[in-house]
Amino acid sequence: MQWLLAAMIVVPLVGGIALSLIPVSLSRFVRPAALVLSGAVLAASAWLWYSFDATAGGMQFELNLPWIPGLNTAFHLGVDGLALPMVFLTALLTVLAVVASRSIDDRVGQYFTLLLMLEAGLMGVFVSLDLILFYLFWEVVLIPMYFLISIWGGANRSYAALKFFIYTLAGSLAMLGGIIALYLATGAKTFDMLQIAQQSAVLPRSVQIAIFIAIAVGLAVKVPIFPLHTWLPDAHVEAPTAVSVLLAGVLLKMGSYGFMRLGPTLLPEGFKALLPLLAILAVISIVYGAAVALMQTDMKKIVAYSSISHMGYVMLGIAAGTTAGFLGAQVQMFSHGLIAGLLFLLVGTVYERTHTREISAFGGIAKVVPILAGTMVFAAFASLGLPGMSGFIGEFMVIVGAIQPYTVYAVIAAFAVILTVGYLLWMVRRVAFGPLNKDRADMKDLTLSEGLSMAPLCLLIVFVGVYPQALIGVMSTSVEALARLVGR
Repeated sequence: MQWLLAAMIVVPLVGGIALSLIPVSLSRFVRPAALVLSGAVLAASAWLWYSFDATAGGMQFELNLPWIPGLNTAFHLGVDGLALPMVFLTALLTVLAVVASRSIDDRVGQYFTLLLMLEAGLMGVFVSLDLILFYLFWEVVLIPMYFLISIWGGANRSYAALKFFIYTLAGSLAMLGGIIALYLATGAKTFDMLQIAQQSAVLPRSVQIAIFIAIAVGLAVKVPIFPLHTWLPDAHVEAPTAVSVLLAGVLLKMGSYGFMRLGPTLLPEGFKALLPLLAILAVISIVYGAAVALMQTDMKKIVAYSSISHMGYVMLGIAAGTTAGFLGAQVQMFSHGLIAGLLFLLVGTVYERTHTREISAFGGIAKVVPILAGTMVFAAFASLGLPGMSGFIGEFMVIVGAIQPYTVYAVIAAFAVILTVGYLLWMVRRVAFGPLNKDRADMKDLTLSEGLSMAPLCLLIVFVGVYPQALIGVMSTSVEALARLVGR
C-alpha cells in the first residue's frame, strides 16, 4: 500500500508522456488510453478511501525514500484527512475532464499528455510531505495548465495564459523564499514537514509572521483571494471546458489546502497572527465575487466569479481557526469542486452546441432540451446552497465556525448568499425559461456520454448533502488536531 501514492503520480505522468509518442494515424486510441490511465488512478483513490482509518491520527500510507542527500530532502508521501478528499476529487474530475474532451481534435496526443501531467502535479501537491517535493509539484502544475490554455483555449488564450503564468510564478517565487527561510531559521537541516513541525514552533513570533507572509502570498494567488484574483476570470473564459473543470474543481484548492497544511503545523504563531487579515480578505472575496458575477452576461464569467466568492467561504472557515470552521472549509472545498465542475461541464456543453455563452442569446431552452436545462437548474440550486445539497453543508459549517471569532463577518457572509441566489437564478431564468428563442429551437439535449460525465457529480452533490458524515468522518481527526494547534 505504501507504493500506491507513488503509483498515482507516476502512472499519469509516465502514461501521459507515452501518449504523446503515439503516431497521428493512431490518434483515435489516445483518448481511450487516457481514460484508462485516469480511471486507474480513480480506482486507486477509491481504494485509498476504503482502506483509510478515519479514527487514526497522523499520516497513513507513507512512503519515505531518500532523494537529495545533500539537502536532506526525501520523496516523502502520505495522506491524512485533509489530503484524502482532495486526492479523490482530483482523480474523479480528471476522469470526467478526459470524457469531456470529446471536441479536441488538434494535437490530441499532446493535449492528453498535458492533462495527465496536470493530474500528476495536483496529486503530488496533495500527498507531498517534503517542502521541496511540495514546491516541485506546485510548479509542475503551472506548466501543463499554461500550455493547455495557450494552445487549446479561446480567442484571447495567449493573454489569459500569460497572465496566469505571471501571477502564479510570482506567487510561487515568494513561497519558495518562505520555504528557504523556514529551512534556515529552524536549523532542522531538513525539508521534511513532519520534522520541521517539531522545530518551527519555537521560532520567535516575528520570524514566523515574516516567513508565513511570504508563503501565504503564493498560496493566496492560487485560491485566489482578493486582490490577487484577476487572473482567474480570464483563464476560465479562455480555457477549454475540461481544463476549466480541473482549474476550478481542483487547482484552486491547492491554495486553501496549503494554508491548512503549512500554516497551523509549521508556523502556528505566524498563522494565527494573519487570521484577522485573512478573514477580512475572505469576506471581501465573498461579496466582491458575488456582486461582480451579478453583472456578467457571459455564463462562463458568472461561474468564474462565483468561484472567487465560494472560495472566499473556504478562506473564512480557515481564518476562523475553529474545528467547525476548518471542517466547513474542507467540506466547501470538496463541494465546490463538484459543483463548479458540473457548472463548467454544462456551460461547455451549451457552447459546443451554439458557439456562444451570452445569456441574451438564449431563452426558453427547457422546452427543447429539458434534461440539459433541468441539470442546469440542479447545479444552480446546489451552488446557491439549497439544503439537501453539498453546498449548503459547507457554507453553513463555515458560518457557524466563524460566528465566535468574527460575528460581523459571519453575518455578512450569510447575507451574501442573497447575491448568489440573485446571479444564479437570473442566469437560469434567462437561459432556460421564458419564451423560446427561435435560434435555439434545434438544440440537442444531453447525449448519453455527456449525461454519464455529469451523473457522478450530481449523485455526490446529493449524497454529501444528505449524508455529510461520510465526508466529515474522514476529515474530523485531522481537522481537530489543526484546531488544537490554533487554540480556538
